[in-house]
Order: sequence, then structure tokens, then C-alpha cells
Amino acid sequence: MFSKETYVGRRKALKEKVGSGLLLFLGNNEVGMNYADNTYDFRQDSTFLYFFGQAYAGLNAIIDIDNDREIIFGDELTIDDIVWMGTQPTLHEKAARAGVTDVRPSADLEKYLAAAKSKGQTIHYLPPYRPAHNLALQSLLGIKPGAEQPSIPMIRAIVDLRNHKTAEEIEEIEKACNVTADMHITAIKMLRPGMRECEISAAIEEVAQAAGMRLSFPTIATVNGQTLHNHYHGNICKPGQMLLVDAGAETEMGYAGDMSSTICVDPKFTTRQKEIYDIQVASHLAAVDALRPGVPFKDVYELSCRVVCEGLKNLGIMKGDPAEAVEAGAHAMFYPCGLGHMMGLDVHDMENLGEVWVGYDGQPKSTQFGRKSLRLARPLEPGFVHTIEPGIYFIPELIDLWRSQHKFEDFINYAEVEKWRDFTGLRNEEDYLITETGARRLGKKIPLTTEEVEAMR
Repeated sequence: MFSKETYVGRRKALKEKVGSGLLLFLGNNEVGMNYADNTYDFRQDSTFLYFFGQAYAGLNAIIDIDNDREIIFGDELTIDDIVWMGTQPTLHEKAARAGVTDVRPSADLEKYLAAAKSKGQTIHYLPPYRPAHNLALQSLLGIKPGAEQPSIPMIRAIVDLRNHKTAEEIEEIEKACNVTADMHITAIKMLRPGMRECEISAAIEEVAQAAGMRLSFPTIATVNGQTLHNHYHGNICKPGQMLLVDAGAETEMGYAGDMSSTICVDPKFTTRQKEIYDIQVASHLAAVDALRPGVPFKDVYELSCRVVCEGLKNLGIMKGDPAEAVEAGAHAMFYPCGLGHMMGLDVHDMENLGEVWVGYDGQPKSTQFGRKSLRLARPLEPGFVHTIEPGIYFIPELIDLWRSQHKFEDFINYAEVEKWRDFTGLRNEEDYLITETGARRLGKKIPLTTEEVEAMR
């Protein structure tokens, strides 16, 4: 945990932003994998962590702005709990570390909320993302299934606070980024023809655990990079292939790192691989160079797309004006994802609160294929932490679909694309902090260019 003053200050700022009402925070509970006592690895709700710092199951909390109360609801451990879990601080002691002195049994939460409702008090709550949260809202507030109305004022206030990382948060994120870099460096050094993807994945995850961290998301380590989120690790890495690795570490306090590498299985990239890889790197570097406060991230995305289109045009894969191709959406054949996303207590920070608030400041998202996957578009501000991860992918199913529809024939040379349909895909990813004057990469540098990767092979 951070200091008690950090959590007290965060709650104070939130109360000032929302102004009135009662703020309800649902913590997470243990979830059984295949029976109740065999649980998934517990992870506390990130907003609960941000304001209360308690990484324990079975807790909920309220901030009653109107009556100036901050309460954590939970139950003390029984002797049965202690037999299995060992001695722990009491709930009162845990809460005190976050500056909360009012601790009540779990059963009292429903009574408190009922009294607030009877007085006509506004009860603010966040979008539920677990079935247990939906059930809790139905039970505690009498909300019918599907009738939830999360509080926009509460969402916007939290997004504004959590989007702007403080110095102590940046220090914690950088810890995660340094270990994340070590994970990728390990993969780059060890990959050899004949190895299984699962061997690489295991080595990567060992680095995180050995550093006292967990994974910030399930590891991607695949020779089928054309599948953007591929968590299958059963293939053998063969000569002439590339391995796409997307992996990150999460600190004990819940802050994430997120990086990607594309590694040649052979000691060196083939000429064909290098041609596409170099275009991706050019797009990546152009995006990084454009990062500074006040610049809309959607403009950075479009710049990265134009660089990809220009490079593919030079190879004969695309044609026409790159800017017009991007405006029309033709780039999404090869670049169907966004450029990056916010990062912090969640690897996709606050995605449960809604991308339209986190990455768009309430402005509508595009519905265009490819562009609709852009998670961040708003003007950048000091304190924002986000990823940069343009990619280039040759997805046979997408190629076949668009070709059958005669789509974007003014910009896509389908005869040439056919020669590349087995290329798979690649991306490289780094994490950046927006500063007062520009941007700073977080964590150790991992190899980016083909020359840098080959030097470590």
C-alpha cells in the first residue's frame, strides 16, 4: 500500500468532484474454478484498490458524501479462516492503513443503503463487470436485471483522477515495466527452432514470479501472430517463422506493465520478414516522436496508419494516396487494431468504466472497422500512461472476405496481397508517460529494430 495520506487524499478529491450523494464500491470475492474451495487467483477490484488499498476478498465500502462518512464493510476472520490462512491483521487494522476508522459487518451494508434510499439519497455505483456485482446490486438496491444505471458523475470523477498518474504511481508502474522488459529479453535470448511456445511462455512467467509479481494479463506467445489475442501455446517454433510475444508483469500493489516483441525463430530475420518489420518500426517511432501534451491520440494513430500504408505501398501491397486510404479505412486490412491504451491499475486501465469516458472524454467512438478498436483518442495530458503498439497483420479470413466484396480496390493490390497471406503478423509495444514537455518511455529498453533483436539472438 501507499501511505494512509494517499488514500485519504484520493477520497477527498473524489468527494469534491462528485459533490453529493453516496458512493458505493463493490469489492471482489473469491471465485471457484471448479468447486468453491479451489479458487482462481484473487484480484481485487482496481477502483476499490485505488481508494481503499485493501487487496482482500469479501469487502465493500461506501463514501457517504452527504453525511461525511467513509465505511468499509466486511467480516473478521473466524478461527476456521485462520487455520487455513494463518493469522492476519484485523479488519479494523487493515482499514486504518487507508485512513478508514469506521468498519462494520457485511450485513450492515444492506441496512445502510436501505436507510439512504428511504431518505431519497442518490446512490452512485459503477458499471458491474462480474455476475456477482450484478447480483449484489439487485440484492442491495432492488435493481432488476438489466436495469442497472451506473453513475456518470462517479465514472467521470474516477476516470479524471486515475488517468493522471502521480509520482508514486509512476514509480510503481516503472517497477512493473522493468520486470516486463526482463520477461521479453528472456524470450528473445532463449528462443530456438524446435522449442514449443509453452516453453517460452513458462520462462516468461517465471521471470515475473521470481520478481514477486504476477501477470498483468494472460501471456501471448505465438507463431500465429495474425491472431491478435492468441493464448494457445501448443505450437513448435520452426525455422522461417516469427514468435509474437505480448506479456506483462503486475506489482503486488496491482500496477501493470505491458510490452510486445516479435522475434525471429532463426538467428536473423529473413528479407521478407524484415521488409514488413521495418515498416512496423517506422510506424512505431513516428508515433513515439509525436507524443506530447495537447496532441489528440487519434492524430498519432492516424500518423502511424499513414506510415504503414506508405511502407506497404512501396512493397506494392497497397496503392493510391496513403492519407486517403487511412481516411477510407483501407489500412485496417493490415492494421485492424488501435495504437495503444491507457495503463495503470488495469493493463487496459479502467476499461470496465467505459472507453468512451477513459479514452474519449465522453466523445463518441468511430464505428469504422479498425478505427473502432482505438481505445484512446483524446488529447494527451501530463500524467497519462499508455502503450504504443502499432501492428501489421495478414489475416487470411479478412483478406478473403474483403476481396470477395471488392472492398477498397483503389487502395489494396489483392494480387500482391495473396503473395503475403501466410506472413502472419507482428507488433512491438512499449509503455510511455506523458510529461509536461513530451513523453518518456517507462522501464528498461527492449529490442525494437531487427538489428537490435538479432544482436540479442
